[in-house]
Amino acid sequence: MNVSPRRPSISTPDIPPPERFTDATRAVDRLTEIYEIGTKHLRERFRENAGRCRPRERFRAFYPEIRFVTTSFAHIDSRLSFGHVTQPGTYATTVTRPGLFRNYLIQQIGLLIENHRVPVTIGTSETPIPLHFAMGSGTDISVPQDGEMRFALRDVFDVPDLSTTNDDIVNGCGFPYGDGTAPLAPFTAQRVDYSLARLEHYTATDPEHFQNFVLFTNYQFYVEVFEDFARGALADASSGYTGFVGPGNVEISAAVEPFPATGKTPQMPAYHLKRPQGAGITLVNIGVGPSNAKTATDHIAVLRPHAWLMVGHCAGLRNSQRLGDFVLAHAYLREDHVLDDDLPIWVSIPPLAEIQIALEKGVAEVTRLEGFELKRVMRTGTVATIDNRNWELRDQSGPVQRLSQSRAIALDMESATVAANGFRFRVPYGTLLCVSDKPLHGELKLPGMASDFYRTQVANHLRIGILAMERLRETPLERIHSRKLRSFEETAFL
Repeated sequence: MNVSPRRPSISTPDIPPPERFTDATRAVDRLTEIYEIGTKHLRERFRENAGRCRPRERFRAFYPEIRFVTTSFAHIDSRLSFGHVTQPGTYATTVTRPGLFRNYLIQQIGLLIENHRVPVTIGTSETPIPLHFAMGSGTDISVPQDGEMRFALRDVFDVPDLSTTNDDIVNGCGFPYGDGTAPLAPFTAQRVDYSLARLEHYTATDPEHFQNFVLFTNYQFYVEVFEDFARGALADASSGYTGFVGPGNVEISAAVEPFPATGKTPQMPAYHLKRPQGAGITLVNIGVGPSNAKTATDHIAVLRPHAWLMVGHCAGLRNSQRLGDFVLAHAYLREDHVLDDDLPIWVSIPPLAEIQIALEKGVAEVTRLEGFELKRVMRTGTVATIDNRNWELRDQSGPVQRLSQSRAIALDMESATVAANGFRFRVPYGTLLCVSDKPLHGELKLPGMASDFYRTQVANHLRIGILAMERLRETPLERIHSRKLRSFEETAFL
């Protein structure tokens, strides 16, 4: 007689029962309580059993959940493109790291309650918290690789599940939960946890340091200028900036403090000039190539920044351009290919007026040129992004014809990827590039030319990006996060 093996019992923590809230702050407090109880349970059980044989029970905790139900078709009179749902139904989202996202969650839940005059229900979801994500960056224990323990980890604890770590919601794939509930937020908790872990790995800084306004660049020279600017800002008590953080989470709060080296440079180092409420500026050196650009934006998107801009170097494609001229992108020729499966090539990536104006005013302020005179140093047009750094070494007839037909004025390897992922993730985006070479006209990026160029233009270029971000910071939220980036059916949360 065959006897099936007995399934191990499951040990879960005691969690408060689901409760309805009409106060957003209290709702987030409960989310935090549930999350901390669950992650503490997993950490303690792992610590107790790490060196033992396989336990007789399984250990599990669940992500907290926000659930919202409305039965009304009443039109919501709101200037915001978020903070409300468009039709009756049940909506839900799992939540992770509520302490990190506290201000965001209070804002989004508060708008939902205010607009619909219906409470939200806070409880536990049916999605287990993977042990790896329960550890967090502040703990003194880590999960060993498979095979290093005396029992198979996934036999006792939950591990990351790709079925809940995808982009079906933001990609508009009609994502429903198992019970038919519609998504309330653009990312599930596991998707967020995955990106937070990746961000820490790639940038060597904790997600807590990221600010709401993000600059991307493709050259280290911009980092050096950014540090100089940061020190100047910290020396000015009226600037509003409070600290500067670099890889290794090294933080200074005074202009004269040393910024010690942290050893090995991460793949995409990040630097954070901080202000209260995350209103400062983050600079990420994503390096060269669309793959890096996609990787960085895939993960930073879960932090829901208010804007990101690409400020890097490009090849000028017009003979009238000079080295050091600026290019303000108002369209993109997407030959980067890394987003073809997520955002079809037939989807246009429109310019966003608020971003374009902020960048143009930044150029005008730094160069002291206005109106028609501004055209002496800045062209507005199509930027082409490709995935082949040495395209010049192949037969040029095909690429050059496409560039000409598209009316492109500049070529790089990151801008269209950054903009397209901004469009996909509903993060306002923009591009201001600086011409560093003109390959079609015999001006290649050679060492001597490059060093002189870097010395004269990088500081101005980065200063323009910072000015644009500071102007956007003063722009009302409803104007930055406009309906331009929202599709027919959107999540209530930004």
